Amino acid sequence: MEVINLNEKFGKFSDHFSPKIIAELNGQHVKLGKFKGEFIWHKHDNEDEMFMVIKGKFFMDLRGSTIEINEGEIIVIPKGTEHRPRSVEEVHVMLFEPAGTLNTGDVNNEFTKSNPLKI
Repeated sequence: MEVINLNEKFGKFSDHFSPKIIAELNGQHVKLGKFKGEFIWHKHDNEDEMFMVIKGKFFMDLRGSTIEINEGEIIVIPKGTEHRPRSVEEVHVMLFEPAGTLNTGDVNNEFTKSNPLKI
């Protein structure tokens, strides 16, 4: 067991859209990510994802709508839902998802991180 300091962990990386694992529980990964700009449209056929904004805000584009998620708020994206996170300014996000969830879901490209770093 250890206490995890989120500010310390966020200070260990600067790359965007490249989530880092900070903890594991019950088959889930707790990840931290920094977003800036637009990610890609994708979906996860078998996994729900939860995003919690630690610092800043971002927009979750869905086909037909956009949702703004602000600091201290969460959003759960149900499996099978096509989505695209984006932000104007850098945002710090915590993600909860089943271990092995690929960050780009059903898309494989330069954003894909198949083996995220544990920090």
